[in-house]
Amino acid sequence: MELSKKTTILLSPQTHQYLTELAARKGKSLGELVREACVAQYGLADTNTRVAAVAALSALSLPVASPREMKQESVPSPRDLMPPSRSRAKR
Repeated sequence: MELSKKTTILLSPQTHQYLTELAARKGKSLGELVREACVAQYGLADTNTRVAAVAALSALSLPVASPREMKQESVPSPRDLMPPSRSRAKR
């Protein structure tokens, strides 16, 4: 990746110290650590990376029901949310 743009950011002394120490523990520069965080947070991935991620997700064998079944399992019916009325309670 070509690095050709420069941005200056201001950090609190505590944040700067923490990130500098974290970068050192990971064997990276502070700039590399911040660039990686931007990619992770804001999804700055190219098309090939996104296509590969979709392919990896679709290759997983997960127990997933149909959308209708999932909705029935996760969304209670209005009757389930209402307190029993006197007429319903006597039935």
